[in-house]
Amino acid sequence: METVKTAVAEIKSRGQLTIPKKIRNASHFEEGQVVSIIPVGDSVIITPKRLELDEARRQIKKIIKASGLSEEALLAGLKEEREKLYKETYAQKKV
Repeated sequence: METVKTAVAEIKSRGQLTIPKKIRNASHFEEGQVVSIIPVGDSVIITPKRLELDEARRQIKKIIKASGLSEEALLAGLKEEREKLYKETYAQKKV
């Protein structure tokens, strides 16, 4: 992580705190990311909280966006895949 000087920020009335952009970039914080806030004496430590399911959701979202598929096309493809899987799993073997 690159060295970033100490920054000053204001805590808003609802407890919101904006992390300065240079610190967000250096820490690789992204919009919507979940973080852990750890109290340490009179200070706090803010670290990325990498939830596996949440991280998987983000990655899937990026892949879908990059593919350019519409929601309808994605759901249609999903339906086809479910039908194939059902047939493979539950189809009776002919003797």
